Amino acid sequence: MNDVIRYYSAFDEWGRLDREPLEYLVNWYYIQKYLPQTGSLLDNGAGPGKYAMALARQGYQVTLTDLTPRVVEQAEEKARELALQDRFDGFYVRDARHLEDLPSFYYDAALMLGPLYHLQTEIDRMAAMRELYRVTKPGGVVFIALMTRIRKLQMALQYPEVWKPLDHMASISGFMETGVFNHQDEGRFTGAYFYALDEIKPFMESSGFETIELIGSSSIGERFTPENWNYWRSRGEEEFNQMMKLIYQYAADPSILGTSSHLLYIGRKK
Repeated sequence: MNDVIRYYSAFDEWGRLDREPLEYLVNWYYIQKYLPQTGSLLDNGAGPGKYAMALARQGYQVTLTDLTPRVVEQAEEKARELALQDRFDGFYVRDARHLEDLPSFYYDAALMLGPLYHLQTEIDRMAAMRELYRVTKPGGVVFIALMTRIRKLQMALQYPEVWKPLDHMASISGFMETGVFNHQDEGRFTGAYFYALDEIKPFMESSGFETIELIGSSSIGERFTPENWNYWRSRGEEEFNQMMKLIYQYAADPSILGTSSHLLYIGRKK
């Protein structure tokens, strides 16, 4: 996992969610929809803690973990900056497959919005799911982010030079069979695993979770340009808010899931 640590030590994940806010807004809408009213929450693979800070502001008691030491430091600094440190039970450098020292059956809800991107073997993905299951209370809600294979195929066909080695058909065919991607160019996005839609619910349910909902994190607005956003904002707050309600509503429409760059699985521990 050293390549993951190197990548995120240099990458501005907080800024990415600011630059691409729709993913965050849609996820946050559904996270709020299904969270318990109070309780202790785990943000596992939290990066610098954008979701964790929002949860702390809402009054939850939050534990934050991430594989990359630098982003855990950034999260702790951000909590102090926002005067939220009292809402955190700890900031830990942890591998999602090995959540040492975190108590079993403890968290009322848990987020895992990144680790499954980077676990390329089924053994590793199952290990992360076992740990998530272990630390969550019975009946607790989990929010798990995934990336989709069809969307990656679309991007490879559209921009082959950007996503080498997916710049020729033999490599693309192999990727569609395995879901495993390793960028040919040094310093680009780390090795990753992309899910076929039909494997997601069986995988999650075999790990001990009951499916509540599966949503496309950017919904129908994923391809909006700045001009598109400016148009709807120019229509006034009421019109803009009605448009956003449509985006939230259609995030759960099955017809958009395959072409969404990120998905959010919402489940409940059996």
